[in-house]
Amino acid sequence: MVARSRRRYRTRRTRDWLLAGAAALAIAGCEPRIRIEAPSEPITINLNIKLDADVRVQLQREAKEDVKTKDIF
Repeated sequence: MVARSRRRYRTRRTRDWLLAGAAALAIAGCEPRIRIEAPSEPITINLNIKLDADVRVQLQREAKEDVKTKDIF
């Protein structure tokens, strides 16, 4: 009877260690990883804002000149 209880104890202990090891591997596999990579395409900057502002300034100047030279009413 003593031999049986020792054998059960050993198999339970071995099973517990295997389960603990499997749990540790599962937790280590879920570790988040961050990668920093350069983009494959070049970065483009859209400069349409500057052109839009330039067009507005020109329209305002033309409008002021039209008001000075022509009668509105």
